[in-house]
Parts: sequence; C-alpha cells; structure tokens
Amino acid sequence: MDSKNISRRAFILGGIGLIAYLYYDLHSIAIKRYTIAINNLPKDFEGFTILHLTDLHAKEYGDKQDKLLNLINRQSFDMVAITGDFIDKNNPDVEPTLSLVEGLSSKPIFFVPGNHEWWHDFRIKPVLEDYGVKILENKKLKYSKGDSYIWIIGVDDPYLRKDNLDEALDGIADSQPRVLIAHAPNIFPSASMSNIELILVGHTHGGQVRLPIVGAVVAPGQGLFPKYDYGQFTSGSTNMIINGGLGESVLPIRFYNRPEIVLVKLVSSV
Repeated sequence: MDSKNISRRAFILGGIGLIAYLYYDLHSIAIKRYTIAINNLPKDFEGFTILHLTDLHAKEYGDKQDKLLNLINRQSFDMVAITGDFIDKNNPDVEPTLSLVEGLSSKPIFFVPGNHEWWHDFRIKPVLEDYGVKILENKKLKYSKGDSYIWIIGVDDPYLRKDNLDEALDGIADSQPRVLIAHAPNIFPSASMSNIELILVGHTHGGQVRLPIVGAVVAPGQGLFPKYDYGQFTSGSTNMIINGGLGESVLPIRFYNRPEIVLVKLVSSV
C-alpha cells in the first residue's frame, strides 16, 4: 500500500474518531461533585446536598428527559437549584424544562432566570410556579431543616444587569450560612464582598470548547480566554461553582467539555 493510500485511510479514520468524540462530548452527561466547607453550618445541614442544573437550552435527553432523569434519580440530594437558560431564544419550547421539573418534583426546586428566559419575557415563570418551583428574583428564602435553617438567596440575571443583591439580602441580620444562586459569574465580586459562603452559577457552558491546560477559549460577556469559565473559584470565605451546563448555545458543539449535572455537598468547616 502506497503512502498516499495510508494517508487517506489515516485521514478518514481520524475524521471518524473526531466525529465520535464530538458526539460523545455532546450527549454523554457527566456528574461533577464538590464538597464545600461552610462556617457555622448547623448540624442538621451536615452533608446537605444541592443538585445544581443550568443552561439546558431546551435540549432533550430522551423521551420526556428520561435519560437525564434516570441519571439524576440515581443520585442522593436534598434540593434542586436551577440557574437559568432552560429555554433558548431560538427555541422557546418549554416542554423539555417542564418534563425535567415534573420528574424532580419530589424535591424543593429553586429557579433564577437567565438571559434566554428574558428573550421571551420570562413567559415560562407562571408555568414553573404551577409546578411548585420557587422563583427567586432578588429574593431570599429561609430553608429549614430540623430546628435549624440556612438562607437560599436568588438574584435576577447578572449578565443582563437585572441582579440586585442588596435587595435580596435585605433583612438578613443573622450569621446563618447563605447560598446564592444566580445565572452568571459576574456576581462573584459583589457576593464575595458580602461574605456569601456559596454561589452557584452557570451561563458560560464551560466555554463549550475547552483546551487542555488552557481551559475555555471564549465565554459570553468575557471574550477570549475568560477568567471565570468553569469549576470552583474562591475569594476569602466565598466559594463560587460554575456549572458547565446541560445544553449549548449558538453552535451545537462541545469539545473536552461534556454536559454535566453538579452535586454540591455542604460540610462544617470546624
């Protein structure tokens, strides 16, 4: 076999391998786990686990999200935090979201909107509320367990500058732990100044295309090689987790960056 035929075969096999890898990255859901130490965490909340979902962009994982729900329901968690962009400006279909929410309805669900919800004037809001989802637009809620509680705080989309953290925090005068859910990571500086213990965000999709060592190539609102792209970031006593999300925006592609669900376990720092 001459070198030209060998080169052609290598090119074809390489192309098939790349397509298979891209398909795997696009459709195989990863589970990412974090353990976050919290100051003054009440004993009733030791091991309390939050399922964090973000950026579905109306993507479907099987009939009525059965593939995604089967994976989720094999996990152990106490509440669900959903941080926006569950519909898409180019696909406002609410059914993928509602199928997922219906399958999670046995747990408390908290939702904050992303920029894509606002592309459609957050029309999905009343439907979510009908399913018992608690929507936190610059609001807070005292989450009780046993004789103790923590604060669940939500802000409207920071990417569109609809967030008002001061309003959300207004009236909190105690030192109980605070968990903030928001769509985009640009809330991090103000939240860390307010000494919020944990922030859960999405929006970046982890860049969708990531390179080994380098990380994300681009992220919305941050441009090339963004600072806040994916994973855990810490400032003082504040930890922010950026979830890479379940769906895609602009182009249906992921590289070195699978869709994911995130489980965050709270433990005492003492």
